[in-house]
Amino acid sequence: MAAPAKAENLSLVVYGPGDLRLVKGEGGWEPRPATSPARAHTSANPAAVPLLSSCRSQGLRTAGTKHPRRPRLPQILAGSQEENYPIPEPGPNDVLLRMHSVGICGSDVHYWQHGRIGDFIVKKPMVLGHEAAGTVIKVGEMVKHLKPGDRVAIEPGVPREIDEFCKIGRYNLTPSIFFCATPPDDGNLCRFYKHSADFCYKLPDNVTFEEGALIEPLSVGIYACRRGSVSLGNKVLVCGAGPVGIVTLLVAKAMGAAQVLVTDLSSSRLAKAKEVGADFTLQIAKESPLEIANKVESMLGSKPEVTIECTGAESSVQTGIYATHSGGTLVIVGMGSEMTNLPLVHAAVREVDIKGVFRYCNTWPMAISMLASKALNVKPLVTHRFPLEKAVEAFETSKKGVGLKVMIKCDPNDQNP
Repeated sequence: MAAPAKAENLSLVVYGPGDLRLVKGEGGWEPRPATSPARAHTSANPAAVPLLSSCRSQGLRTAGTKHPRRPRLPQILAGSQEENYPIPEPGPNDVLLRMHSVGICGSDVHYWQHGRIGDFIVKKPMVLGHEAAGTVIKVGEMVKHLKPGDRVAIEPGVPREIDEFCKIGRYNLTPSIFFCATPPDDGNLCRFYKHSADFCYKLPDNVTFEEGALIEPLSVGIYACRRGSVSLGNKVLVCGAGPVGIVTLLVAKAMGAAQVLVTDLSSSRLAKAKEVGADFTLQIAKESPLEIANKVESMLGSKPEVTIECTGAESSVQTGIYATHSGGTLVIVGMGSEMTNLPLVHAAVREVDIKGVFRYCNTWPMAISMLASKALNVKPLVTHRFPLEKAVEAFETSKKGVGLKVMIKCDPNDQNP
């Protein structure tokens, strides 16, 4: 009788600018099979893309990111010693997960296209992915709150030490934090992944894996609204109708905002914002920041108490200062140029507070409660789905800006949401 086949890991790895590959690795044991029935999903972009390819950079740049051109790295065949990603063994405080759903973030695409974001540089092969959910299949000896079979959402940032920021509950500011898919730390766009059990959160039965994966961008919206102190009756301006702008809209409404206005260049994204609850939308053309601010005030009837800027574009940040009510708050979520020209005197004399946002902290329990209680609905964000075997094709789709959120399904036995 033939011996049972070993379980095989499969990871999406970026090697440098434009070099993205699916890499195999074996494990020494066979995890428990998934119980959910498989269901095929038809992607909206059927063009075939080789799974192991070295895709050339298409020239996308994040504002302010500067880097020298680097040559493409030579191809290495999957399975060679240099790119072996076996199934990991959990440590005493870890859990091993069978990954189910992983969303593609703009940062994933940027690392693929450019090999860096600011000072975070891909110097060695790195597994992408940080918006994720999966099933526990093995637990470390010290783990008591999770067991095999539990469905969990993953918070990608894990402090490596208890420093001054951890002690005050702002662990996202810890300089040494581990963060999935941020060099040099591997992400979780793979079949099997090991993570700290303390940063895996059990999902209620009525919350899907995809909703669990979307808790990561949802957390940005929750943290931004907290930083802006969004409360009952507020008027809120959200600049940008991408995934983060949309979840910020959802959270602002759930926190009691009376009116939310969303701006963007894209009419299709503004249509999605309107569909999920925006009271007003404003498509930006060639107006100056001050002209846009005047339009916002006219549409809302007064200036918004809170503006949350999700694009990073200099002109949009300028609009935020002009548009925000005196004594109000401008929250900067989008990452743009390191040096930005702003009308600071306009903010100072009207006491417009400007606050930054770096990722999030202490948001997963609230996000899970909001999803379980149906206080908000993130399901419309997912517009495309691909199996892990077509992950390169999924990234091509995301790079083109087609749809809103591209979701990769990592479990070949369960392609359901």
